[in-house]
Amino acid sequence: MKGIVAFDSMYGNTKNVAEAMADEIRAQGHEVALVNIGQTLKFDDDGDFILIGSPTRMKQMTFRTKRFIKKVRKKYVGKPGAAFETTLRVPTDPVARQKASKWIDNAAGEKIKAMAEEGGIRMFGEVLRAEVVDTYGPLMPNTLDRSREFVRRFLDSLQVEGREG
Repeated sequence: MKGIVAFDSMYGNTKNVAEAMADEIRAQGHEVALVNIGQTLKFDDDGDFILIGSPTRMKQMTFRTKRFIKKVRKKYVGKPGAAFETTLRVPTDPVARQKASKWIDNAAGEKIKAMAEEGGIRMFGEVLRAEVVDTYGPLMPNTLDRSREFVRRFLDSLQVEGREG
């Protein structure tokens, strides 16, 4: 199978997550194209599945991510996909968590998933939320390992679909 890992990145954190995902797809024996949608909308879009990621900016995906989804969702109707995001770390203190919730709940990943599903992409039920320590990063410890685990679960779900279909 061939996968597309498409991402937008402001400070390099989403790019690091996307690269870890692409590495894991290769490690699982599949082809992958890594597409930085902040740099181009032109790519070999002939994939069997697609992963789309964006940093969360004011509870939204980036404009470039939104434009990308509108462009590719017609080509991926009926194909599997998954969403991922980078976002600020969720505070552990309940009071701080409550104050921050207006900025970190219902963030880019869920919106990517919903928009892609509206276009007919069969989205994975889980969204990867990769947390950064502060606005510019770095990523929280173990985030890249969690990203690889997410990809393995996603790929496993495709194998289950294949056996059931």
